[in-house]
This record gives sequence, structure tokens and C-alpha cells, in this order.
Amino acid sequence: LNYVKPGDVPNINLYMDQVTTFMYEHLHDTKRTTDDKVLTKTMINNYAKNNLLPSPVKKKYSKEHIYILTFIYYFKNFLSINDIQSILAPITKRFFHSENGRNLNTVYEEIFQRQYENIDFEVRDMIRKLRDSNKAFADIEDDEERKLLSNFAFICSLSFDIWVKKSVIESIIDKDMMDQKKSNSKKKN
Repeated sequence: LNYVKPGDVPNINLYMDQVTTFMYEHLHDTKRTTDDKVLTKTMINNYAKNNLLPSPVKKKYSKEHIYILTFIYYFKNFLSINDIQSILAPITKRFFHSENGRNLNTVYEEIFQRQYENIDFEVRDMIRKLRDSNKAFADIEDDEERKLLSNFAFICSLSFDIWVKKSVIESIIDKDMMDQKKSNSKKKN
């Protein structure tokens, strides 16, 4: 599992071509096919245009931009752009270029350290699901059919796990949005 390590992000601001090159160098292993793109100039411009990413300063992107782009890169695989915006807007507002203690660098480091620490648990869980899937059709004598059904059961098990987690994420986003609307409504009254 590859990700942009906090210590790898340059302390200097980068131009767009440098950003896309940097992201490619650090995330190309996460692509499914060679034709897949990590991040393109068009994607980055659209993220900035749609307020997912703060605009660059004098066409240069900071370390914080790289962190936000990394979050977007992972989230876009399973969340809508609106959901990503709902998640990132308060984080960006509070921690982007923050000088008061916690900043986006410390947030990013903490998040990815926790994810890194959870890899063993996730791998063990997948191995358990694979074993369960293989047991589900162990009585089938035809090797090809058993493998087909075991793989399908494994994919379904992993997919259900993703679906449940995605549903929880969406519920959190929806609750936060409702809370925000209530808060804004009270402020107007």
C-alpha cells in the first residue's frame, strides 16, 4: 500500500507540472492499469474551481495542497465529489495554512500513521474472509466452479464490508450537514 509520506512532501511550493509529477511518482503503484491517471492538470484545476482544493498562490501549490490532493485521490474512489467537499471543507477552513498549533501537516501525519497501524488488522480480516469464502463452497467437486464461487463469495464479502463502511461515512456526512443547517438556522434567528 503506497501513499504520500509526510516527510516526502517538499517544503517548497510547486508548479502544476511539479505537482502532477510528484503525485505520480508517489502514487503510481496504486493505479489499477497503466492507462489510469493519478492526477491530471484538468483534475486539479477542477478541484480548485469546485472549492475542493484551495486555489494556488501565484500558480504554486503548497505542502498543504499536496495533503488535500492526497485525501481527494483516495476519497474519489468511493465518495461523490459533494461528499468529499463536505468532508474537506471544514478541515481546509480550519487547518489550511494554520499557524495555531495543529495544522494540516500534523492532521495528515496523524491520519496516515493511524491507517498504517491498521494495515495488519485489515489484512488479517481479509484473510479471514478469504478462508470463510473458500469454506462456503468447499463441498463442490468441480475445481473451476468451486474457485469461481469462492472468488465471488470473497468479492461479495469485501464489497459488503465496503458498503457498510461507505454507508456509515455517508450517515456521518449527512448528520454533520443537518447539524450545520440547524446551527446556521439558529444564527439567523
